[in-house]
Amino acid sequence: MPRGELRIYLGAAPGVGKTYAMLEEAQRRAARGTDVVIGFVETHGRQQTAAMVGELEQVPRRTMTYRGAEFTEMDLDAVLARRPEIAVVDELAHTNVPGSRHDKRWQDVQELLDAGIDVLSTVNVQHLESVNDVVAQITGTTQRETVPDEIVRAAEQVELVDMTPEALRRRMAHGNIYRPDKIDAALGNYFRVGNLTALRELALLWLADKVDEQLEVYRSQQGIAATWEARERVVVALTGGPEGETLIRRAARVAARSKGADLLAVHVARSDGLAGADPAQLARQRVLVESLGGTYHQVLGTDVPAALLDFAQGVNATQLVLGASRRGRLAQIFARGVGVTTTALSGSIDVHLVTHKQAGKGRRAAAVPAALSRRRRLLGFVLAALGMPLLTLLLRTLPDLTLTNDILLFLAGVVGVALVGGVWPALVAALGGSLLLNWFFTPPYRTLTIAEADNLLALAVFVGVALAVSWVVDVAARRTREAARAAADAQTLAAVAGGVLRGERPLPALLDQLRETFGLRAVSVLELAEEASGRPDRSREEHAWCVVASVGEEPACTPDGGETAVPVDDRITVVLSGRRLEAADRRIVEAFAAQAAVALRQERLAEEAATAKPLAAADRMRTALLAAVSHDLRTPLASAKAAVTSLRSHDIEFDESDREELLETAEESLDRLARLVANLLDMSRLQAGVLGITATAIGLEDAVPLALDELGPAAATVATDIPADLPAATADPGLLERVLVNIVANALRYSPPDKPPTITASAHAGQVELRVIDRGPGIPEDQWENVFLPFQRLGDRDNQTGVGLGLALSRGLVEAMGGSIIPETTPGGGLTLVLRLPAAQSSSEGPQE
Repeated sequence: MPRGELRIYLGAAPGVGKTYAMLEEAQRRAARGTDVVIGFVETHGRQQTAAMVGELEQVPRRTMTYRGAEFTEMDLDAVLARRPEIAVVDELAHTNVPGSRHDKRWQDVQELLDAGIDVLSTVNVQHLESVNDVVAQITGTTQRETVPDEIVRAAEQVELVDMTPEALRRRMAHGNIYRPDKIDAALGNYFRVGNLTALRELALLWLADKVDEQLEVYRSQQGIAATWEARERVVVALTGGPEGETLIRRAARVAARSKGADLLAVHVARSDGLAGADPAQLARQRVLVESLGGTYHQVLGTDVPAALLDFAQGVNATQLVLGASRRGRLAQIFARGVGVTTTALSGSIDVHLVTHKQAGKGRRAAAVPAALSRRRRLLGFVLAALGMPLLTLLLRTLPDLTLTNDILLFLAGVVGVALVGGVWPALVAALGGSLLLNWFFTPPYRTLTIAEADNLLALAVFVGVALAVSWVVDVAARRTREAARAAADAQTLAAVAGGVLRGERPLPALLDQLRETFGLRAVSVLELAEEASGRPDRSREEHAWCVVASVGEEPACTPDGGETAVPVDDRITVVLSGRRLEAADRRIVEAFAAQAAVALRQERLAEEAATAKPLAAADRMRTALLAAVSHDLRTPLASAKAAVTSLRSHDIEFDESDREELLETAEESLDRLARLVANLLDMSRLQAGVLGITATAIGLEDAVPLALDELGPAAATVATDIPADLPAATADPGLLERVLVNIVANALRYSPPDKPPTITASAHAGQVELRVIDRGPGIPEDQWENVFLPFQRLGDRDNQTGVGLGLALSRGLVEAMGGSIIPETTPGGGLTLVLRLPAAQSSSEGPQE
């Protein structure tokens, strides 16, 4: 059975018309005779959306009970049994009621697709998992319902339902999205122009990536290798040389000229895994690329121009940045070089050859390590000096051998010397063997004269073959040693990377792994003081250096205090103590030192972020406090002042009932003012961390009536349902009473007169739950976190989403007591606040007094 196709309508924000567009498509399909049914559609009370449902068949929803309340969800089994050609399923990121077959609606959709049913669905960009944190940073609202990006990317069609921020706000103002009582709050919070613009850009960029993936799939399926300049992609080729930073910055400038261009850096490593670029240089250049917003890649290849162009064509690059050749002019005469060859073969890709300081200066020859140890080379010379004469004496005792046999035996001796000592002892053996063959075995004997041309050719071939075999043996030995060294380096890098990833603190883990790998006594990271920077005379002073990180015993405090110092930049140096490293080891240590500098930078950024966070919170607190003083304090003060002024006035005579009403107004205003000031003081102490808490066992059947009594006659209508056998909670009695007063007062403020709040309690999993349920207008789920932010009233008007200081203080007090406050939607409309506190531990020592 073929799998069904998924079509998703993507929007930047609620109200752009995703559901309307989905239903419009469903109507078009139905008009063409396609069997279309509605599995689930949420109209949110919008008349135009509801009208678009029209005559489309709707599968009855499934009613479920959860915690005593009834909810409706899509009846997945009924849709599967109906087996339509197309099912319309709204809100792909929706979380199903506990007890459903799947936790998420997108999982229901996957089952429909597996059954061969096509699905039309909708999702907002803020519900995509990859951008969830970005949306929270932009809007200040965390979306709890998310859908994995791969689910949306796997859809056969993703259609963007777009609308400008101004048009969306006009729709909001006309009442086409939310109810009139929520419009002002929405326009001032989530639906600000800046928020909507940022969300729209996120949606466009995400869809652009999706389109780019589809383009790559099409090019691959069609075998298209030519570059399609649908999007600028700049590739910079790195060799690991010192010119790399110049090339990266030039490529970044090229990419910056095109809005949205991609920057990619690539290094072509030799496929044999032997001699390669400086790992320390590549590590630093990779950090630079990533800091400029690019990505780093490494490919294998023996033909560098071909590997570069294969990579560039594979990523659909439009421009390729290369450095001018570092080889000298003489070398360029015999070979064109990578830059020239790549340019000739680039086709439609633009190639930039960038000059730099090292261009044309020639490559500095790297020191080639000996293929064999010194001991083996000496043994080879001894074997050449003694073996050739001994072989001559042996052959002199065998007079029946021909010259050809003698040459073969001497050649075997030279090969043996090469295997033992390498090329130079073999060269000595070959030259000495040729002289001995000429003197003792080539007519005329005991003279260096050769009478026959064939003998001269045989000796020449002997010398040539001996030298060639010696060279091959030496190169093989060197390659073997390089391969072993490369394998050891790779294992070291992998071990260090693993240690960094497993450690909670990357820098100490990196240094400790480095110390263990090379058997060092200590490793330290030193930083030069700013006042000593650029002054060589002061850089040698001990007090000019600061140890920012170290591991081991007796770490060095200055670069001269250890056996090996590896500078990372002008101010950071890694010092190794315990033993002096070989030159080959130093290259690996330089790579580790570069990573240590990156880890140090990350730690400092994390520390700065941690330091800035409370400062920003305190600044927001001060700003909000001023806003609260300008509004919340002004209202009760104005009421009290007006009442007292009226009572003191001699122009108007008040009867006894009017005087009582004015006095009651003044008293209520002053009580409200007293509660607000107490909340402000508690919030200040809570923010400063000096709020005293005395936790004890307290029964909710005692705490709830006290809170209702403090609220006065207004709380008389509140219904309570607290079981008699409910265990006690662990809390501070005074703070718990304050929390309950704030939460119940909030519920009373927004509850209709004929539907008072209800308080219920239960216990499970070591916690006591208290639910304060109101049946007011409720709060959209995407605004739940905002209700716990201080001072959320807008201007001088009350609103349905700003709940002032009370809930913010309540959450802080409850969390300080080890509990939590979680909002939920009241079935049928309204808001339920769930107060969870740890249950008191029962004592087995006897009754408590």
